[in-house]
Amino acid sequence: MIGEAEIKAAGADKAPRVTPADIESSIVSEHYFTATEALVGQERGPEWQATPKELDLLTFCVLVLRNGFTVTGESACASPENFNAEIGRKIARENAIQKLWPLMGYALKEKLRAEAGEQAAIQAQDVKRE
Repeated sequence: MIGEAEIKAAGADKAPRVTPADIESSIVSEHYFTATEALVGQERGPEWQATPKELDLLTFCVLVLRNGFTVTGESACASPENFNAEIGRKIARENAIQKLWPLMGYALKEKLRAEAGEQAAIQAQDVKRE
């Protein structure tokens, strides 16, 4: 994965762009749960016992953004012996973050396009006045 230092060293930070700080500042809350918890809640009642144990190995992350939009990520563990809840949450969050990059890139491009259109309109008005 290319880091901020490499981007700056290559001089690829001269124009507006989405940064890791932009991504992090867009997140207002994050929520984690397994597929079993999603189905039956966190109470371990009798319905918990009826769910396939494999659902305990599927972790979800939901990121809530400043504008109210939500993005999800997930992680699945193949072997129950390797399951680690903390690692599952980290991987699920990384996957959700990866989904944010194109969304925020699109939003930035739309903003830049709108600003360019406004600038062109101002220049056209200035030409008419001359």
